[in-house]
Amino acid sequence: MLLFAAAIAATFAAGCSKTAAPASASVPHKHHHHPPHGGTPVELGEEEYHLELVLDEGTGRLQAYVLDGEMENFVRSTAAKIVISATVAGKSHDLELAAVPNPETGETVGDTSLFEAQADWVKASGSFDAVLKEVTIRGTTYSNVKFNFPNGNDTDG
Repeated sequence: MLLFAAAIAATFAAGCSKTAAPASASVPHKHHHHPPHGGTPVELGEEEYHLELVLDEGTGRLQAYVLDGEMENFVRSTAAKIVISATVAGKSHDLELAAVPNPETGETVGDTSLFEAQADWVKASGSFDAVLKEVTIRGTTYSNVKFNFPNGNDTDG
């Protein structure tokens, strides 16, 4: 019986020796968020909130979803609009994304997580540098947030 127990212990130990090598302590963990609509993430604050920008290239409609720091939940804002100032081919364009009500979720202008605008210059641009002028979310105002579309402003790579 003792020999049988030793054989089982040896087999178990051999099976457990096939573990993955530990991750190097010198390699930092990269924290990535995945936009739920496949759009461009724009971080607000120190990952307090995010905007996800989603472009319909065919119509030039740009949507901005307000999301939590992990980009998992929608967050409502009291803002009536979000203004983005973009530079495309050396020309400056302001884009006002209006609050979008949604009767199905009870969202209204002044209490919504979705903003949108349409502009022909957005259709043709493909990529642009921009500044989010200002947005207030749950009492905190974020101003002059720089980003690139479609890359966002994630500097952690």
